[in-house]
Amino acid sequence: MGLTTDPAPPDTGGTDLAPHKEADPGDLAALRVVPTRHYGRWAAALAVLVLTAQFTHGLVTNPVWEWEVFRAYVLSETIVSAVGLTLQLTAYATVLGFALGTVLAFMRLSRNPVLQTVAWAYIWIFRSIPMIVQLVFWFNLSALYERLGLGIPFGPVFWSVDSNDLIGTIGAALIGLSLHQAAYAAEIVRGGVISVDHGQLEAAAALGIPRLRQIRRIVLPQAMRAILPTAGNEIIGLLKGTSVVYVMAIGELFYQVQVIYGRNGHVIPLLMVATAWYVFLTSVLSVAQYYVERHFARGANRTPPPTPLQRARDALARLRAGAADKTPATPRGGTA
Repeated sequence: MGLTTDPAPPDTGGTDLAPHKEADPGDLAALRVVPTRHYGRWAAALAVLVLTAQFTHGLVTNPVWEWEVFRAYVLSETIVSAVGLTLQLTAYATVLGFALGTVLAFMRLSRNPVLQTVAWAYIWIFRSIPMIVQLVFWFNLSALYERLGLGIPFGPVFWSVDSNDLIGTIGAALIGLSLHQAAYAAEIVRGGVISVDHGQLEAAAALGIPRLRQIRRIVLPQAMRAILPTAGNEIIGLLKGTSVVYVMAIGELFYQVQVIYGRNGHVIPLLMVATAWYVFLTSVLSVAQYYVERHFARGANRTPPPTPLQRARDALARLRAGAADKTPATPRGGTA
């Protein structure tokens, strides 16, 4: 019996002639995944962090900020009272402005040409005139009408009163802010109403639902999803816009800050007092806007995403669960 050997494979010059075998999908888990490097993003983030650190360092070390003066005035009785007046002006002007704006919006949507024209003219005029001009005009209303009264049109007047007695400084500010806000609120409400599918009204009319109930129970709840984001911005803008009434010598936040730094000369820290209060109030309104929008979004999203507070609670629960899992168990017989 002889020994046999397999014939040597032909020389291929170092080239593998075996067919290429595609990767098995079952072996994909063994592959090394290399994330994409975003060097530009990291460079931009680093630049932002450096600028933020420089700004923070300047806030802490620059003596011009005078943080001791800021701490002395930020919660003083005068400033807190001015903040309260600012909130009152904002609340009253918001309620009156959106109430009148809602009426104007439905006047524009009316089929009556007179109502349409009057509403359009009102919105055009009050959006064209700056707020500060309107405030000064209402403040000097007595120069145009010394007395205001009730009576028969173009006839005798049965009751009249002096304009300054009827409309004081606060009243003039509320009238100016409310009428100015109503022009913008009307367009916000009108935009929300026309965003509702017209078939909703046709279906409600086919069911015999009265027109007013259609608006109150069908149109407005759906329109709120489109109204609220812009309305929230308008309310926040109105909160900051109340600072314009300083021209009428009303003791709101910005006016009181001006009076104080006009006496003591500490301009920068007093401006920071006003800034801190405006940032705080704006943040509170933003949080309230978030939850109101979430409430009215339930019809479109039955499972809304968790709120930041719910996310924080879930994260804390996961941390506690992870810490409990890492704690070594104690033997039943006692310590070893």
